[in-house]
Amino acid sequence: MAAVARSGIFGIRLHHPAQVVVAAFGVTILAGASLLMLPIATAGPGSTRPITALFTATSAVCVTGLVTVDTPTYWSGFGQGVIMLLIQLGGFGIMTLASLAAIFVSHKLGLRSRLLARAETGTLDLGDVRSILFGIIRFTLLFEGAAALLLTLRFWISYDEGLLRAVWLGVFHAISAFNNAGFALFSDNLMGFAGDELLLLVIGAAVVSGGLGFPVWLDLRNERTRFTRWSLHTKLVVTMTAALLLVGMVTLTAFEWDNPETLGDRSAVDTVANGTFASLTPRTAGFNTFDYGEANDETILVTTLLMFIGAGPASTGGGVKVTTAAVLALMVWAELRGDPDVNRFSRRIPATAQRQALSVVLIGLTALFAGNLLLTATSPFSIGETLFEATSAFGTVGLSTGITGLLADPPQAVLVVLMFLGRVGPLTLGTALVLRERDKLFRYPEERPIIG
Repeated sequence: MAAVARSGIFGIRLHHPAQVVVAAFGVTILAGASLLMLPIATAGPGSTRPITALFTATSAVCVTGLVTVDTPTYWSGFGQGVIMLLIQLGGFGIMTLASLAAIFVSHKLGLRSRLLARAETGTLDLGDVRSILFGIIRFTLLFEGAAALLLTLRFWISYDEGLLRAVWLGVFHAISAFNNAGFALFSDNLMGFAGDELLLLVIGAAVVSGGLGFPVWLDLRNERTRFTRWSLHTKLVVTMTAALLLVGMVTLTAFEWDNPETLGDRSAVDTVANGTFASLTPRTAGFNTFDYGEANDETILVTTLLMFIGAGPASTGGGVKVTTAAVLALMVWAELRGDPDVNRFSRRIPATAQRQALSVVLIGLTALFAGNLLLTATSPFSIGETLFEATSAFGTVGLSTGITGLLADPPQAVLVVLMFLGRVGPLTLGTALVLRERDKLFRYPEERPIIG
């Protein structure tokens, strides 16, 4: 990473990890858009429009899943292969850059702080970047390979797909699921498989696996089921993920139980299965088994909140991250109790982490407000529809009420910016905030303003 920062990209010197992240993702998106503009990338005659290619490449690299054209019919096999490659590069790049940024940040700290951080987290080998890279590769191939095998067998045996077609469907959807992209090779996404609990289980497991993040899985591998020895980061990610899945499952299933346009016309088992699947995908991936354009307002509101929170840090998912939400919740709880410190699992969360979490959320809300304002001003849709779309883009989720393909070029450009900000923003902002930590030799006199 340091070598990249010294040499730069296209001759541009990069001195900060945040610059490396932005430049890497930007170059990959532009390269992908160029490939998608080739005539061979589309199923029909001619080449695609630049805005369509840019939108699709951004959605793939940022593992979002929003589309303005029908993926299985508009793009050729070459175009679909490019999209799959961009998804893989985007997901792998997210985990790698996040882990390397953590290493870079740790090296910026003093030796004592680095040793304490390593002992506390037990997740990153600060002295061997190569082991991190190979670890992420093995981690990715393990989960993607297992999901691809199971999906291939399912498509081949249960849906009478030819072996080669089944392999292609299995590999594409395994990569899309693990990287939390939400791209599907079916025009109705996964609505045609709403009654296949096994297929939904495989895809849901891949989504959650990618959404936990590499540091969590490394910690789980080292400590296995010894919860008391997990790092605070792992405990927060796992408990928050489980809590959000439970809340999402109960609320979404309850709100759509009697809605015949979504889950109301299914058996009780199918309704619960699809409600559970719907609680998995809104925080990270844009797979859907029912039409969100027909969902109740309560479902849209809960889904919007889940999309904004997102998945775990250094994972393939987006959002402001579950640890950020956890820290904010713990801050509020400590304030309500009158506690001087914010504690959880017998550990004290430093004030710097609290300020950083608050900064990430407030900046995220500001970007979301600005993006939604532009979408509302440049499109004929209601503020509820544009807010759902903007949150889906910023949270790199990919769910939509069906308006994405109906947007004109200006609002599509707004979504492109939101997807890019949602992908690189939390990572670069978090890194930048940590790197700006510094000690001061003096403190001003304290004076309390009136709050509330």
